[in-house]
Amino acid sequence: MNNSIWNKSAKALLAVGLVASFGVPTSQTAVEAAAPASDLFISEYIEGSSFNKAIEIYNGTGTSVNLSPYSLSLYTNGSASSQSEMALSGTVASGDTFVVYHSGANAAIQSKGDLQNNSVVNFNGDDALVLEKSGAAIDSIGQVGARIDNLKDVTLVRNPDIQSGDSIVNNSFNPSAEWTAYPSDTVGYLGSHTMESGGTPVPDPDPTVDGYYETADGLQGESLKAELHEIIDGHTELSYSQVWDALKVTDEDPNNSNNVLLLYTGESRSKSLNGGNVGDWNREHTWAKSHGNFGTAMGAGTDIHHLRPTDVQVNGLRGNLDFDYGGSTVSGCDGCLRTSTSWEPPNEVKGDVARMLFYMAVRYESGDGVDLELNNFVNNGSTPYHGKISVLLEWHEQDPVSAWEQQRNEKIEDIQGNRNPFVDHPEWAESIW
Repeated sequence: MNNSIWNKSAKALLAVGLVASFGVPTSQTAVEAAAPASDLFISEYIEGSSFNKAIEIYNGTGTSVNLSPYSLSLYTNGSASSQSEMALSGTVASGDTFVVYHSGANAAIQSKGDLQNNSVVNFNGDDALVLEKSGAAIDSIGQVGARIDNLKDVTLVRNPDIQSGDSIVNNSFNPSAEWTAYPSDTVGYLGSHTMESGGTPVPDPDPTVDGYYETADGLQGESLKAELHEIIDGHTELSYSQVWDALKVTDEDPNNSNNVLLLYTGESRSKSLNGGNVGDWNREHTWAKSHGNFGTAMGAGTDIHHLRPTDVQVNGLRGNLDFDYGGSTVSGCDGCLRTSTSWEPPNEVKGDVARMLFYMAVRYESGDGVDLELNNFVNNGSTPYHGKISVLLEWHEQDPVSAWEQQRNEKIEDIQGNRNPFVDHPEWAESIW
């Protein structure tokens, strides 16, 4: 690990356990546009729980912009006429953002806000918003004149390769064309934006991250896999008891610091309910510990890149099953399916599962106590293999890296000193497998 790059704090392990808390990573650094945009555009949309609502506007023009000619309008319930309009004011510097938020939003949103508004920033998931300059539309989100259903309980971040707004306000709206979607109440990207030519659709929360992988630059296939192993090898190994405290940090609910978020069910549950009884959460080995018989030994058995808080009963039902499509519904886990040999997680975490297994197959090679590999089979039993790789690659594509995973990666780097390469560089999975 290059400490001059990461400059992290709170890394020490106390004799009796881990440091109790670490700061949530800040959002991505504001970056000057690679090529000037023609005008302002909407760079982020948050429609979360309760009044967690915000709109971010980005200036990639190359010069400061006076906001007095600009306004935002809200079109509700499929109306072709605006219900509310607000004038913007102030100045936004080049490469900077301007955030309008609802007064009832949580503290994380308000701390990034520039202007409060409860009339326009009071949208639901079927409304449209239009950014205007001197009365002419220059960008929009949703579809004016039509009631849509794809803007509820979601955070949308404009992809970095987008350099201008959508001024045709009544055309059909497809978020996947220009936006990356994140779960409800994701606020880590608010207050800054990256615009670049030919950019990746997943914003990078730390522009120095590529320095960590410098020696892997230009490599492909097995050579890339081998070099990534060298980069992430030798991390600080935790005891299995220390994992309890680590997961309370890495999987903390961003909306309730007393809780953790559970894998598979997505439930927010009290940190104090860790244990082995019904209603508790315990430590799920995403790479089943029997697949290689590494158990809970320090190393693979305690690597928090693949250990997640999980409901005790759901964890028991998953057991050591390989991952594949299909099966019967699972009690207590909406979206989970199970057969006698396989487990299918909900869509919201399919990519998370895939990237955790990718990490394990790279991190643990001959000489690490166990040599883990992915294959295209189920029912792998006690062999050091996990499947199915073809399905995991599909899930990796279907469920892209989220802000949650990026923040978790940062926290794990703080605790055990290494990162998951497939969260930082999703494209490497296809190169290797």
